[in-house]
Amino acid sequence: MNDSLHSEKPIAGGHDDRKWTVLSSKYLWKRPWLTVRQEHVRLANGLEAPEFYILEYPDWVNVIAITKEGEMVMIRQYRHGVDRCDYELCAGVIEPDEDPEAAARRELLEETGFGGGEWTKIARLAPNPSTQTNWSHSFLALGVERLDNQHLDGAEDISVHLMKREDVLELLRSGEIIQALMAAPLWKYFATTGML
Repeated sequence: MNDSLHSEKPIAGGHDDRKWTVLSSKYLWKRPWLTVRQEHVRLANGLEAPEFYILEYPDWVNVIAITKEGEMVMIRQYRHGVDRCDYELCAGVIEPDEDPEAAARRELLEETGFGGGEWTKIARLAPNPSTQTNWSHSFLALGVERLDNQHLDGAEDISVHLMKREDVLELLRSGEIIQALMAAPLWKYFATTGML
């Protein structure tokens, strides 16, 4: 019999008595986009892990942007980690002391030149809660329009694509949208709009 099975109601907010105790903590690496922390922790069951690594990232945003004409604003760019070029949502990093929606609006305008419309937050996801400290905030922007040209950073090479919703859904179904933090809000969007 498995004693770890529980049938009680889930605990709101993810807080319970299984929290680990940090016995020591030290930084191994600190850079603007990545900070690595090594911790010696004691688990709730009493066991210890002397080398548990935490990755500190800033919070992120992404945007499902739909034009007044009903087209989805997608981008395409190369991702060196997986060595491939894919369709994605507009996304980026929240600057220190920046509101998530303000960051999302800024990123959409910078990466695509689109803006305006009506905005709703549709998800707040933890990219990898076992080792990462950050959150990814997803927004739906309806009725956006072209307001400007792209204003890309030197390391960005992004093409903008206006696509039918059905075509984006097919990219999801066929596994061509591989970024999990973008696929999740897209699946939610298509589920809540009755397209699935």
